[in-house]
Amino acid sequence: MSFDAQSPRPALTRLLLVFVPLAAMLIAFVWIASLDPLRSFNNGAPPLEALTVERTILDENGMGLLVRAGGSEAMVIAQVAVDDAFWSFTQDPPGPIARGNAVWVRIPYPWVLGEAHLVNLLSNTGTAFEHEIAVAVPTPKATASQFYTLALVGAIVGILPVALGLMFYPAMRSVGKAGMNFLLALTVGLLAFLLIDMMTEAQELAASAAALFQGSAMVWLAALASFLLLMAIGRWHGRPEGLALAFYIALGIGLHNFGEGLAVGGAFAAGSAGLGTFLVLGFALHNVTEGIGIAAPILRVRPPLWTFAALTLLAGGPAIFGMWVGSLAYAPQWSAFALAVGAGAILQVMVEVGSYLMRQKSDQQSVLFSPAVLAGFLVGLAFMYATAALIKI
Repeated sequence: MSFDAQSPRPALTRLLLVFVPLAAMLIAFVWIASLDPLRSFNNGAPPLEALTVERTILDENGMGLLVRAGGSEAMVIAQVAVDDAFWSFTQDPPGPIARGNAVWVRIPYPWVLGEAHLVNLLSNTGTAFEHEIAVAVPTPKATASQFYTLALVGAIVGILPVALGLMFYPAMRSVGKAGMNFLLALTVGLLAFLLIDMMTEAQELAASAAALFQGSAMVWLAALASFLLLMAIGRWHGRPEGLALAFYIALGIGLHNFGEGLAVGGAFAAGSAGLGTFLVLGFALHNVTEGIGIAAPILRVRPPLWTFAALTLLAGGPAIFGMWVGSLAYAPQWSAFALAVGAGAILQVMVEVGSYLMRQKSDQQSVLFSPAVLAGFLVGLAFMYATAALIKI
């Protein structure tokens, strides 16, 4: 008699096998919470408190701060000081702030345009939390005129340069085998730079978020999950090639351009109009190569014209949404999360383009170290690095 195959258990038995350990776990946790085994170690010290400022609003009514509590227990904001002077304030919603909750703190302070201000939030235990406003400028309000202007700038930052890069498609079709390998490797090189750039910026944003979001771990896990999910989708019906691969490249670049839109929108929100214009010019030059990279996998096919429009919108359109979000000073943890998802998408595209490149020759190892591939990869990295110097302040 063979015991390799087990007869299926009844549905009720399977349900009990899951329910019993879950019930035991719940009972154990309730018992531990009610027992409070660390009670005897309480020496009367105040609870650990943490407060993170996620957004700052400056308008004609004064200052508005969106703060999130992250301590071990609920905390109370007892006093607010601005520039070493105590000020009245209102809290919405009022009362103690539970761990993980966010409230608005509104201060009727007559801030001065262009000046720096230091805000101190003091809890009822005497713990002070500082927040510096480096340059006081009115926070942009969500109006139709503002959204139109930001959409125009976002199109210049994202859509226009990608379209200019795709215009090289007819000329690129005349390149030979070595030239095509050069362009594919160029794509991998520029994507490699974008990957490093996105992960660096995501980590910086995560560091300014509330500790309870576990910023660094969130960034790495979001990037990994994005990469694995897109790999599974991309290879659902085999390895992507040609037009499918071009759309994956456009998607990854689009997510990156969303992050660039956040930076430009943030510059305008901070009142750095000149800096924002400088960033727009730098990003436009920086992104021209992205259109060339998108076109590389479709040099052997003749896609319809609408395909180029779709690729341009997919790669450049997210910059507009990034501009809108950045100008409204979105919370750093969600910006970091968005960049991490984009980094995972970039990595997935790098793997697929590299795999496609290796399939172009039977000796897959030698093609990676051929002069055309190495030159393309290094040129892609060098161009992105050089043009990034224009947008790093």
